[in-house]
Amino acid sequence: MIIYGVALLSFSLILGMLIGEALGVILGVDANVGGVGIAMLFLVFASNSASFRALTAGAAGEGIKFWSAMYIPIVVAMAARQNVAAATDGGMLALVAGTGAVLVSLALVPVISRLGGSDSEAVSEREAP
Repeated sequence: MIIYGVALLSFSLILGMLIGEALGVILGVDANVGGVGIAMLFLVFASNSASFRALTAGAAGEGIKFWSAMYIPIVVAMAARQNVAAATDGGMLALVAGTGAVLVSLALVPVISRLGGSDSEAVSEREAP
């Protein structure tokens, strides 16, 4: 019953886009202001709410969980595509800044990994008396 997940996703997206467009008009911006993010919040709240508890049981629940899990990576991909399009229109400085941010983030992965410790250390600490 993945269809229930698609229906909930569609309802959340339509409601979020309408609110985002309304915010754009209120703020005087010729754009949708946060509609996809608002839709994501609606989807998370609806799929975890007590009123949808009966709907989220069984096969229908699997569809809702599937689309809830898929929505966040889709939103991130959409935002990344928009950021790249804006950066190419912004000129060379925007591209250099974006590339620099990615390189710094990649360089910090080992540092953050060392700060968190390894899994083998965590396992040995749990096994110690």
